Amino acid sequence: MLQIAYIRENKEDVIKRLEKRNMNAQGQVELVINLDEKRRSLQAELDNTLAESNKLSKDIGALMKSGEKAKAEILKEKSTQFREKGRELTDALNEVAAELQEELYKLPNLPADIVPEGKTPEENLNVYEEGEVPKLHEGALPHWDLIKKYDIIDFELGTKITAPGFPVYKGKGAKLQRALISYFLDKNTDAGYTEMQVPHLVNEASAYGTGQLPDKEGQMYHDAKDDLYLIPTAEVPVTNIFRDVLLQENELPIIYTGYTPCFRREAGSWGAHVRGLNRLHQFDKVEIVRVEHPDKSYDALDGMVGHVKKILQELKLPFRILRLCGGDMGFTSSLTYDFEVYSTAQDRWLEISSVSNFETFQANRLKLRFKDKDGKNQLAHTLNGSSLALPRVLAGILENYQTPDGIVIPEVLRKYTGFDIIN
Repeated sequence: MLQIAYIRENKEDVIKRLEKRNMNAQGQVELVINLDEKRRSLQAELDNTLAESNKLSKDIGALMKSGEKAKAEILKEKSTQFREKGRELTDALNEVAAELQEELYKLPNLPADIVPEGKTPEENLNVYEEGEVPKLHEGALPHWDLIKKYDIIDFELGTKITAPGFPVYKGKGAKLQRALISYFLDKNTDAGYTEMQVPHLVNEASAYGTGQLPDKEGQMYHDAKDDLYLIPTAEVPVTNIFRDVLLQENELPIIYTGYTPCFRREAGSWGAHVRGLNRLHQFDKVEIVRVEHPDKSYDALDGMVGHVKKILQELKLPFRILRLCGGDMGFTSSLTYDFEVYSTAQDRWLEISSVSNFETFQANRLKLRFKDKDGKNQLAHTLNGSSLALPRVLAGILENYQTPDGIVIPEVLRKYTGFDIIN
């Protein structure tokens, strides 16, 4: 959430920067500022009313003590009027403050200066590319045919048990899935990230804290009875560890990693581009989360990008890194890099990771602060990235490592799988 003081003091800058998201924010920004002015005016009036009420109480006490009961009774009547006015002002203030909060929730984060202009994914900036696309044998298959051929993932069984988009992993498919999770976690912990196991459901405050609500309400599975949400990513529970927390500057950075299943109701439309593992309602992902000093968060972002790059280099998959344009960037992000793996059998790039800096946007919602060396409280910066999301990584491995004799396991994974080939 954007800070109201910054919006108030930098109105034109906020409107201009949000234009990079292809958003005409003038009306929304002016509404927020007007609501804030109304809130501040009501607060000042309430403060004056309470001050007058307190003064009358003291005066009444003094009159009662001196025996001037008649005068005290007159002031009591006046005091009652002030208390009633105070209650009315408090109700009005709470109503305006709630409306202001809701309007602030609707404003996305401000893009960083280096975010490219653009409206569509085609306008994202390719900043890095590595790896040769393998030449597959004649008769090579897309992954949705490979998983049937080798009986390693069963979509029909998942549909029977639950619904479409909930696959069942079988045999070597399940072991390969587990191997990837273990490998990603080991790479992250070796890089200094502390592994966390977190709940897979969160309350409404947590979903608001990281920006899933109200922006992505329709994409989340919701248990109405207990008012809990199935997580769309480990980012939500891990980052909410720091909700309403005041850190000391010397505690920064804090870096966590965690594996969770992830749940998303809106898994995309029908078509070849969302077949098989390309888009699911339930999938596995390993996440990295950082809480950083504002002066160091962009260096940290570069480090996260380098970390994910090394993992893909070890997997020996052809990949590229994109800096997302304003029109393709997530609601909460200031700057995002997407990683994509090339799917040889599908002849297309598949997104497998997003690494983002949210600056103070999440921290402001979370009330995540740190006390600096001068003793002042500052909002921290939060960052997160997929390291990595499994479905499309698995799809890339199945398609790029297929041979006439079977699917070869990347060398770096063999100590985790216990086998070298799926055949």
